[in-house]
Amino acid sequence: MTAPTDSGFFLSVTSQRRERARRRIAVTTAVAVGGALGSAARYGASLAWPTAQDTFPWTTFAVNATGCAVIGAFLVIINDAWSPHWLVRPFFGTGVLGGFTTFSTYAVDIQRLVQDGQSPIGLAYLAATVLAAFVAVWCAAAATRRLVSWRQR
Repeated sequence: MTAPTDSGFFLSVTSQRRERARRRIAVTTAVAVGGALGSAARYGASLAWPTAQDTFPWTTFAVNATGCAVIGAFLVIINDAWSPHWLVRPFFGTGVLGGFTTFSTYAVDIQRLVQDGQSPIGLAYLAATVLAAFVAVWCAAAATRRLVSWRQR
């Protein structure tokens, strides 16, 4: 048995590989640019509303709850109401909101509070953030879904 000699087959495979590589680079770039913007916004929030040591980290709490609410609304909009460009979701959802929300800082804040003898505050923050994140996503998604269905009538 001989190998296929149709050069069109090989050109097709090569062009498909190039297209996949181009799309991966585009997605990576979109996530990186979005992440830089989201991280800058989070840093700006921490400068605008600094949290004193050994106190409830209100700024990080608010940033995470806000980011979760925005992702809830965003996902309803792009899934139910709008067919965006294929790079919108990685740019905004993964990049901007991924950079804006900061569950790593949340974990460090809890550890710092516990190590500094503020375990009750740390545990309250641990529970409140998880609860606020779930409630924010659910409420924003439900409200956006209602708004979208009302506008489509």
